[in-house]
Amino acid sequence: MQLSPLQSRLAASVIASCLLVALYFTLFSPHFALAAELKEALPVLLDNVDFDLAADQPERSPLDPVYEPEFPAFDRGIVGRATQLAMALTNNEAMPLNVDAGTTQLFSFAVPKLPARDEGRHPLELRDGHEGPEERNLGSNALEGDAALEARDAQAQAHTLERRQSSRTVYISANTCLQPQPVDPSKTTMDPPQLTLFVSTSASNQSPGPRGDPSSQVAVTFTGGAAMYNVTTPSDEIYLGVYAPNVSSAFSGTYNFQIAASTDGSVFSYSVDQDAGLILVDSDYQGALLMTHNLTDSTDPSAQQQIMNSQPYVMFAQNTKDRSINGLQYSYCGLQNYAQIAATKNGQFASMVTTGMTKRGPGSLPKQEFYFSGLNSSSEYVGILARIGNSSGTDSVLSGGHVFRATSFETNPDHGNCAIIRNLTFCDQVAYSVPSNPNKFGNATVLGQFYDNYAATMYANFNKSLAQIPCEAVSSQRYSLATNCSLCAAAYKEWLCSVTIPRCEDFSHDASYLHPRALVQPFPNGDVLDQEALAAVHFENTSAFNSSRNPMIDQFVQPGPYKEVLPCEDLCYKLAQSCPAAMGFGCPLPGDPGFASSYGQRSSNLSCNYQGSAHLRSAAVPAPAISWALLGGAVVGGLSFVFL
Repeated sequence: MQLSPLQSRLAASVIASCLLVALYFTLFSPHFALAAELKEALPVLLDNVDFDLAADQPERSPLDPVYEPEFPAFDRGIVGRATQLAMALTNNEAMPLNVDAGTTQLFSFAVPKLPARDEGRHPLELRDGHEGPEERNLGSNALEGDAALEARDAQAQAHTLERRQSSRTVYISANTCLQPQPVDPSKTTMDPPQLTLFVSTSASNQSPGPRGDPSSQVAVTFTGGAAMYNVTTPSDEIYLGVYAPNVSSAFSGTYNFQIAASTDGSVFSYSVDQDAGLILVDSDYQGALLMTHNLTDSTDPSAQQQIMNSQPYVMFAQNTKDRSINGLQYSYCGLQNYAQIAATKNGQFASMVTTGMTKRGPGSLPKQEFYFSGLNSSSEYVGILARIGNSSGTDSVLSGGHVFRATSFETNPDHGNCAIIRNLTFCDQVAYSVPSNPNKFGNATVLGQFYDNYAATMYANFNKSLAQIPCEAVSSQRYSLATNCSLCAAAYKEWLCSVTIPRCEDFSHDASYLHPRALVQPFPNGDVLDQEALAAVHFENTSAFNSSRNPMIDQFVQPGPYKEVLPCEDLCYKLAQSCPAAMGFGCPLPGDPGFASSYGQRSSNLSCNYQGSAHLRSAAVPAPAISWALLGGAVVGGLSFVFL
């Protein structure tokens, strides 16, 4: 039967479909699941079925997100313990926290990425926009150029990847602010144990502490209440732990600390081996004067003025018999909380210390000074200098501050006949103890004015004699081409202030360079020295031992027995060299009669007095070694040198 065209197309479609099905079954062997193969029916949960819960298993609150499985066969201390969450630290920001004895507080710090240099610059920019039609040919030169560009592109990409994945240095630091205190200080001789800082850069040890894997963490025991540790790592996160050890029943209280991580530097820092940064100028029976080293070597007036307008340091003082700061001597916040005297804003007994800027001393460079008053007599103290920076990045010291090594000093016995004077008008370089009498000069300011006025009067008489010298004459008529009247006046003032305002030490001091004065006079309280005390100082019945250097001291001050730090011999030599020979200035030689009771010689210690001198001198200021020709004569215009 002949098929119509439509039927022919239908038949061809059916035959093609059958061939495709046959081909499918030939190439693949599909398996179909039958209902009979399901030997066990799956359980069906019905809404109306009640489950039998054991009575001894408490029902959990749907609001509790923490799952804690119950395993009766195991101790909950081993299984089911919730992991302690670490507190996140922010770059350059300190976090304060309490930690109980025997526990560890965990922290984490996400290391900031290094800022990418050339950010936004595509590594293939060497080729972008520079390929013209003539550069797309298949010549050998073009192929070599493309290969070189691709090599450079690959190197640039590798360098960029390496830069972004490079290691960063993280500075970790901490201070102990509070620590357990003795229950009975009179019976406790030990100090509280120090905290311990644990640092881990391994993701496998995110809870560093005393029970952590030692191979994946570093332990840093606090020193004097402070800890610093630097780590360079490619890790994205650093894990920290602060462990508080168990303390005995002799102590009570908890630990409080501050911890910080920074990529700029240690937020909290301290110095153990470096110079203390503090100079002891002098002390008396109830006070002490200390100052910093030069804060700059620049002679630029604007730079000096900028420093003079600031007070970059603070200071703490502590009687060594008080153990409250033991274990906290390198912690700024610890010193704030426990130091007897804190020269800081809102510090303890801050009224007992005054601070300010000065240019006193050799070089006339900016320094910061601290004067403590109201101290105990015959006592040993430590002074601790500290510097507080800021968080703006404009100071080399970060906001947590830097604490320097302590400086020791002592106060004198309570004889009361040596007192510190400072801030004088004429003798502006004088800042040390001078002969005193609290019964006549109860105020150090009044005592300073008495000495200063006397020196200014003596200088006025000298100035009249200097006015007779042709200081402004032409060079051929001047008395010297190496010096002038201005240098002469300055040398005379320096010598005059050192001689008329003698430096005083308590009579009990036994240094060989000290010269006894006014030994036969009574102390301000009426006591006198016995024969045994006089024999101990090799007393000689001369005016050098029976009186002070200047008669006006015995007449108006009446300090009683004391010892003097003699003026330095080079002050006299400098005066003789700087002034005209016609004035007849002269100085005694070592070994000459009167020299031993008139002048002292410089050494590494304070063995003689000069303007701006201190008991602990800065190593940056060398003692001058001066040797000049000596002249004879001692009388100038009615003024005479006092050699005794």
